[in-house]
Amino acid sequence: MAIEIRKATRKDITGILEIVNHSIIHSTAIYDYDIRNIEQQEAWFLEKEILGQPVIVAEVAGQVAGFGTYGTFRVKLAYQYTVEHSVYVAEDYIGRGIGKLLLKQLIELAKLDGYHTMIGCIDADNGGSIAFHEKFGFKISGTLNEVGFKFGRWLDLVLMQLLLK
Repeated sequence: MAIEIRKATRKDITGILEIVNHSIIHSTAIYDYDIRNIEQQEAWFLEKEILGQPVIVAEVAGQVAGFGTYGTFRVKLAYQYTVEHSVYVAEDYIGRGIGKLLLKQLIELAKLDGYHTMIGCIDADNGGSIAFHEKFGFKISGTLNEVGFKFGRWLDLVLMQLLLK
């Protein structure tokens, strides 16, 4: 299976949207309730372009198999060297190393862009994602208890941090 990691283009928005909506419907990886439409995803992509925030995709056989991005952690000026990242892999491609390639590339891009630290906000029940991040050197910095509510239950959010050296 040949995997190409590259900068996303507008033609990738539909594939990204499919991954996002699957995560919204079937998981607590995204704390949204409602699926997004193409206009919302196009607006998200345009905002990323305007802000100079990367969106990368993993392409397999012409299909978007995963994507990653990072953006503003918080809007206060003192946080300007900190980014929050996201990595999502299509259901059919989980466990094939795509997430690893995407996160590795995001870390390198963040270093090149001069960021000091990268934050991951992960649902506390997602042990696989927590362990995945730990393999890259992310450390658990704290847990925010019962800050989300989805699927009829309260959700805890784990904050993970990587100092970019």
